[in-house]
Amino acid sequence: MTLIEKTDTTEDMKTAFWQALAKSPFVMLTRNDDPASAAPMTAQLDKDANSAIWFFTSRDNRFAALGEATGTYAAKDHSLFARFAGTLVEEMSEDVKDKLWDNTVAAWFPDGKSDPNLMLIRMELGDASIWGAEMGTFNVVKMLLGQDVRDSVSGQYAETTL
Repeated sequence: MTLIEKTDTTEDMKTAFWQALAKSPFVMLTRNDDPASAAPMTAQLDKDANSAIWFFTSRDNRFAALGEATGTYAAKDHSLFARFAGTLVEEMSEDVKDKLWDNTVAAWFPDGKSDPNLMLIRMELGDASIWGAEMGTFNVVKMLLGQDVRDSVSGQYAETTL
């Protein structure tokens, strides 16, 4: 199923990004001042907040240093890709921690929400690039045969702010 059609607007692409991320919340996160910090992280989303993403981590993790960061994302079906920038800050709200806590987080932190090594990070989002593409079976076959697919692959691109 195509998430983005050629006629969609930047707002539609942003909506498609949030929907895809909610279905498959795994991003590659990197602190800009530490390229070796790149690691897969599970995004925690708040349906009422579309300008931030949260990550549970430990205080001894490289992300605990906070600061400018970049996330990269590929939708599960590869119909959407994104790169987004932001700033990692510590989330101090216990209400937010309680709201985002679930069994998938508990699996990584068996001592629970009171674990002194537990840290909740909020990524305050900024600029983003979103790509949408639907290869389709015909174009996949053409690619496998080494045929040119540049003009036949549908998709969109947007530079925006999340």
